[in-house]
Amino acid sequence: MINRRDLIKGTAAIIPSAVALQMLGTKWAFAADEFSGPVDVLNYALTLEYLEAEFYRQGNGADLLNGKAKTYLEAIQKDEEAHVVALKDTIKSLGHSPVAAPKVDFGGAFKSKHSYLETAYTFENLGVSAYLGAAPALLKEKGLLTAAASIFGVEARHAAILGVLAKKQAEGGVYRTAFEKPATRATVLKAASPFLVKAQTL
Repeated sequence: MINRRDLIKGTAAIIPSAVALQMLGTKWAFAADEFSGPVDVLNYALTLEYLEAEFYRQGNGADLLNGKAKTYLEAIQKDEEAHVVALKDTIKSLGHSPVAAPKVDFGGAFKSKHSYLETAYTFENLGVSAYLGAAPALLKEKGLLTAAASIFGVEARHAAILGVLAKKQAEGGVYRTAFEKPATRATVLKAASPFLVKAQTL
């Protein structure tokens, strides 16, 4: 069994600028609401982390921010890149191949500081719901569940920071409610699909 240290051991790495690759419509990527096993969950999480890491790479490269916002979103980018590295390493250590990064198109997300922050806020809250929704599939893998929960916690902190930067109200904004709500794989795909060049399902 992989333990928490194995999953979180990755450090921030630079995602290649040509990260938009093929294979969203593989058996690992958003194929159904159920998961076939722990590696399926890890590849699902990896697909989301690819999306987030590339989003921040492009957004921070657009030079829309300054001051505290710039500092925070640069740190968030490094976190998302570290998640990509850690998930890929863990999948490989389990004897499987990591899913390839999807092709992405973020449209008008980088037209302004406001659009960048609003889209980032949406992505981070999507990540929180996605990790929570996938958690039951890891109940028999305690080490992986603990590690995934540690990423879930970071995503939630990112969402809160972005809520503050976007000047959201407290409850219902910076944090959604007293309890986080899980999202199914199908729901996550629906929310992410506008940013995916070919959002295919099997």
